[in-house]
Amino acid sequence: MFLQDVLDVTVKKLKSQTANVLTLANLSLGGFAIIVGINGNLNLSLLLIFIAALADRFDGMVARKLNIESELGKQLDSMSDIISFGVAPALLIYQGILSDYGAPGSFFIVFYIGCGAFRLARFNISENNGYFTGLPITAAGVLATLSFLAIPYVPSQTFIFIMMILSFLMVSPFKLKKV
Repeated sequence: MFLQDVLDVTVKKLKSQTANVLTLANLSLGGFAIIVGINGNLNLSLLLIFIAALADRFDGMVARKLNIESELGKQLDSMSDIISFGVAPALLIYQGILSDYGAPGSFFIVFYIGCGAFRLARFNISENNGYFTGLPITAAGVLATLSFLAIPYVPSQTFIFIMMILSFLMVSPFKLKKV
């Protein structure tokens, strides 16, 4: 009987951390995307950001399905998202094209990261009413990352506007239904 109790407690503890493990996978993938991006491997950085998006998609689903949502998980998710969908895509776009623009390129990259952090902070203190206010940082990060694929095909200054638009969309007051 004792062994069964220990096993039950262990399984319950493992189950309670499943979503957090996925969230930490998101964070780790974003961290690795930054490291490989700094080292010039931008295609691998892009791939890691997309895999981080998958982990981010599933952590919330798992938390709701297993009924293990927590305030800690919500905060950890936001911290992971600023890395994977704020800093990593910003660095990818900076390394890929906007470094050519010097200070203005740097400004719009840092502005994007700041707007993403603001968006996450606002989300964390808002009530869960079935709507997002502004573009979620995950969507903005995925769109920024996707735009990297267009670098050979569009004028380079387009990316300043892409980062500016995504920044403003994250902090805008429009409502978007959660899916």
